[in-house]
Amino acid sequence: MIFVDGVPIPSSASSSSFQEGTATALVSLMAHPDLVSASDNFKSTPERKISNSEVDGPKPRKYVYVFQREYATVDPALVDFVGTDEATTCVGVAIRNSRNGRTSVSHMDSPNVVDAGIRQMLFLLDTNDDVSEFDVHLVGGYEDVCYKQRHGTRSASHGKTDGFSFPLCSKIIETLQKNHRRFNIRTLFILHHNTRSDPDGNRRPIFNGFVVETKSGSIVPASFCRSMRCPDNIVRGVRVSSSYEDPNWEGKLLETYDTLSDRFVIASCIWTSRQVKYSMILQDLPDSEILRTCSTSPSAEGPDFVETLRRQWKYLIQNPDWRGTFPNKKSRVFKRSPEGSWVRCAE
Repeated sequence: MIFVDGVPIPSSASSSSFQEGTATALVSLMAHPDLVSASDNFKSTPERKISNSEVDGPKPRKYVYVFQREYATVDPALVDFVGTDEATTCVGVAIRNSRNGRTSVSHMDSPNVVDAGIRQMLFLLDTNDDVSEFDVHLVGGYEDVCYKQRHGTRSASHGKTDGFSFPLCSKIIETLQKNHRRFNIRTLFILHHNTRSDPDGNRRPIFNGFVVETKSGSIVPASFCRSMRCPDNIVRGVRVSSSYEDPNWEGKLLETYDTLSDRFVIASCIWTSRQVKYSMILQDLPDSEILRTCSTSPSAEGPDFVETLRRQWKYLIQNPDWRGTFPNKKSRVFKRSPEGSWVRCAE
């Protein structure tokens, strides 16, 4: 069930279909005065640039970073901040248990991972007493298609004309609304709230990410430098593309982090010879063609998007057998060093 400022938001059962009702509910939420005000406040907040100084400074902080299609649930006793970035048509989701402060963050990239993904996120958040309340923040998913108003709502039809962001956002709202738990929507910085135009007239997200302070639950726009997107960023990036053909991860978010031990436990993923051959083809394409072929939002990607993909393809070409990266399907485990960096654990 969805609440805003303590008031339940009813489902649109009177709509001609549940799908259309969910789209109507999303548009209604986007116009809710409290959520519009929260979006305005979020938009006016300076983006926090997170760099190594956050870890190496005089007061080091503990961070957990989530890549596309990953999730992590963190304990405020062990982790200070958790976040994600690089979202264009993807949506960053934060769910926080208001009782114990545990916070789960995911970077959802498809409606197909939402149902199982929400269950994964709630697994270590839920107290199983049926009275837990969860604060929810959604950031990302800019308006990659301009929707026409129709009968007071946006088109609920799905397909390419709906772009990528709206179906994903709609599915997230549908899944939260159907759940029996109480979800308090605090931030809904998505779609037109998170859309601007660049000098060439291309739509782009205003913010691509966020970070949550685990003890207070406060959320601010954020971007992470490459060295903070760790550990094992190349392998984790390879998992994103490989997971689409790995039946073990069908419809799921990728497991990345162990809540209880504060270790990254990067679960294994299989890649095929076809993917390696495809990487060989893609690496020879010009940057413009890579953007057109590999991105859902070619005009909105960050400056290192293509370079990151090339690094991942290079890894696949040099490591064509996934067993070399995940022997016996064992996870790759990293622990924090006394200085705060991540160190690979001996197998």
